[in-house]
Amino acid sequence: MIGVLDGLRRHWLFAVNVIVAIFVGLPVLAPILMAAGRPDLADPIYAWYHLVCHQWAFRSFFLFGPESVYGPEVLADFVGVDRMFGIVGTPELGYKVAFCERDLAIYTSVLLAGIGYAGMRGRLNGLSLTAYAIMILPMAIDGFTQLFGWRESTVELRLVTGFLFGLGSAWLIYPRLDELLLPTLAHPTSVLTPARSQV
Repeated sequence: MIGVLDGLRRHWLFAVNVIVAIFVGLPVLAPILMAAGRPDLADPIYAWYHLVCHQWAFRSFFLFGPESVYGPEVLADFVGVDRMFGIVGTPELGYKVAFCERDLAIYTSVLLAGIGYAGMRGRLNGLSLTAYAIMILPMAIDGFTQLFGWRESTVELRLVTGFLFGLGSAWLIYPRLDELLLPTLAHPTSVLTPARSQV
């Protein structure tokens, strides 16, 4: 048991990257299963991910249809206002990914950051809290102004702000986990403030 725990400690980044890859991959698998005529396998994925994402159809990507995104007006005309939030898709529209656009960007960037960090360990220090706040501020502004009904965000803004949030989060956390779990792994002094001074 001790050997297993030590192995997980030494290979935590690989384990996290695999988990994140599965977490990102399943929402993309759901529309593929729907298009293949397997709603019995796709429906549980949509149900599980609905616990962590609203999955509004007009803020999600669609696969296997004429368009990759549909605005609320289009969906309202096609399926009605009551169904436009939760519709999974149709053969005519295609089928939505089980993540909204912003969540897909967040977790994809976490995965890419984790893969990138694996090749930069020992040469990249953790992001400072100040820099992290700057990176997540665009998503906070975009999300809250949309939440309060002051404006409607765009696909591009959701992707960019989500990507910055995911990248910043991984950059903040992963080097600190290395310092905690692998203290012998040397990190350089960061121009953005050393990670240990921010803990």
